Amino acid sequence: MAITFPYDILPSGAPFWSVDFDLLWRQEQSRTAGGQTIVKDLGSPLWQGTWQSRSMRPNELDQWRARFKLLENGLNQFYGRPSSRCYPIAYPAGVGMGTVTGLQVDTIDSSRKAIRIKNMPAGYTGKVGDYIQIGTGNLHQVMEDFTASGLGLSPLFEIRPHLWPLTAVNDAVAVVEPRCLMTLVPGSLSTTTELSTGRGAITFQAMESR
Repeated sequence: MAITFPYDILPSGAPFWSVDFDLLWRQEQSRTAGGQTIVKDLGSPLWQGTWQSRSMRPNELDQWRARFKLLENGLNQFYGRPSSRCYPIAYPAGVGMGTVTGLQVDTIDSSRKAIRIKNMPAGYTGKVGDYIQIGTGNLHQVMEDFTASGLGLSPLFEIRPHLWPLTAVNDAVAVVEPRCLMTLVPGSLSTTTELSTGRGAITFQAMESR
């Protein structure tokens, strides 16, 4: 079977945890004589992360080393996601969440930093800190608590980063294992092994790749 990209190198159950996952702000800063810091955006922020595996036996370690060679040191894309947010905060392991397929963007605020979602389970609860995926790989974090109506419509709520230019009404929305397209930071992949046992771990860094 042919291998296709973006590659899903972090499927459910993969032995990795994102020890750091946050926005990289692309900004220019200057300071006035009076001490005020002036900040100017040079582009929308991008997600960046660092992942670390658990300790693995030699055979498992070699298998994962081989998988990462598919990414060719940053040449090929993969799907990256924050390991801590497989499910929304209000629904650990998805319990009580209801059916969350078919969700779509209903409304986009003129500021392009707030949205309304339709087709949600009635009474669905979103929490500050949840992640949502819009379209095939636009990852955003929820900035306000919200509750969907009995008709499955959320109120307008803010997200960060702001919506990307091509995001539109009726784009699909995912709240389970939301992710974005990323590439390895070249040279960041590291595998270390213990001399006595051959066991080892893998760490790597990645940056959102649009």
